[in-house]
Amino acid sequence: MPRYARVEREALADLMLELGPDAPTVNEGWTTRDLAAHLLVRERRPDAAGGILLPPLRGYGEAVRRRVAAGPYADLVARVRRPPLWSPMSNPLTDELANGMEFFVHHEDVRRARSGWRPRELPAGQQEALWKRVALLARLALRRFPAEVLVQAPGRGEVRVGRGGERLRVVGAPGELVLFLTGRQRVARVQIDGPAERADRLRTAKLGF
Repeated sequence: MPRYARVEREALADLMLELGPDAPTVNEGWTTRDLAAHLLVRERRPDAAGGILLPPLRGYGEAVRRRVAAGPYADLVARVRRPPLWSPMSNPLTDELANGMEFFVHHEDVRRARSGWRPRELPAGQQEALWKRVALLARLALRRFPAEVLVQAPGRGEVRVGRGGERLRVVGAPGELVLFLTGRQRVARVQIDGPAERADRLRTAKLGF
């Protein structure tokens, strides 16, 4: 079974070391140091990782992330590169499921924050794995959007979501759709067809988790 999570993890760690701790990311206000700390909290601090998704825990989770980020940068990246086997987020049984999309997205967060970036040609198997995530992401991100949205990847299918009414069509490769649906619309290479006002609203909507 291909290990796309491992490939993306290694590539992200290499890029973070190359760029240093103060390089920007697509995540507004976050540097590569901040991103490394986020990944470490997610995998190594189950007491604080809940703050990534649960608002009541966000303050504590962010405080822990900031303390982690204060450590030596090279050590942070080394720990991102070599995750603990005990973690439910990174052990061999769960790694691909938990991290295949996560590390693809964060690798692109660093790549696409630089000038002159270009989309990568991903292996067909990796695109298929990312496409399997699109339906759930679309339902989470767009279930309340005030239009009918068709999310399509050529040759793979479509997902129909939204509250109905005017119709929009979002078309792109699976990896680009994943980036779009996780709130990275400004760097996702997708095509949006439909009424201009609704399309502009979708491009700037707060999507993701």
